[in-house]
Amino acid sequence: MKIASRPKCLTKEHFSYCPGCTHGIGTRLVAEALDELGLIEETVGVLSVGCSVMLYKFIDCDFIQAPHGRASAVAVGVKRALPEATVFAYQGDGDLAAIGTAEIVHAAARGDKITIFFLNNAIYGMTGGQMAPTTVEGQATTTTPEGRDPALQGYPIRMTEMLSTLDGVAYAARVALNSPRNVRQAKRAVRRAFEVQQEGLGFAIAEMLSTCPTNWGVKPTAALELIDKQMLPTYPLGEFKVPEGMKKVVTC
Repeated sequence: MKIASRPKCLTKEHFSYCPGCTHGIGTRLVAEALDELGLIEETVGVLSVGCSVMLYKFIDCDFIQAPHGRASAVAVGVKRALPEATVFAYQGDGDLAAIGTAEIVHAAARGDKITIFFLNNAIYGMTGGQMAPTTVEGQATTTTPEGRDPALQGYPIRMTEMLSTLDGVAYAARVALNSPRNVRQAKRAVRRAFEVQQEGLGFAIAEMLSTCPTNWGVKPTAALELIDKQMLPTYPLGEFKVPEGMKKVVTC
């Protein structure tokens, strides 16, 4: 019988994410994949500004801090300087889909062989709960207290679907972190995103729908339910692009 244990590359530092935030699950899944694939000694992680920046405290690999929105650009630079390294960026939605839009689109279009983990909680988590590009219609934030109105603030951006249309993208998937079944699928996607880079197939992105109970203003259990009720209608789960010959394993 297989017994779950702490990933070896997780440090002993206690997670400092807010209670109920599923960033902790995403962090563990990345650590598990690095352990299982034997990549930790050759890995460089790139972090930008936001709640994701704390990852360097929790996973025992080399990290670089990037300016806000520039994690994918820095990751490209690292990969080109160290082509044998496994390079990943761990970014939030306010970072990747707003100030970092140009960087992520062009890295994907070039087919740069990096792995992106995109934690989408549909809000700016670290800076006070403002509307993000991924905030869904009707969602209340500190800058849309009456709910996001497409007539005023536009529509949410489905980054993963958009990037999947680019020729340089080898793998694009969206998963969620709110139930055991979804977490199991998320683990498969995280591992695949690394494997695509190992095989030199191109750009890979795994988006993870995450909770933000603090800025959503709900209890952690309610936040898990809101992913199903509020986020999935806008952000369906699945693998939108997989390399030729690879069977899809993430389903709605």
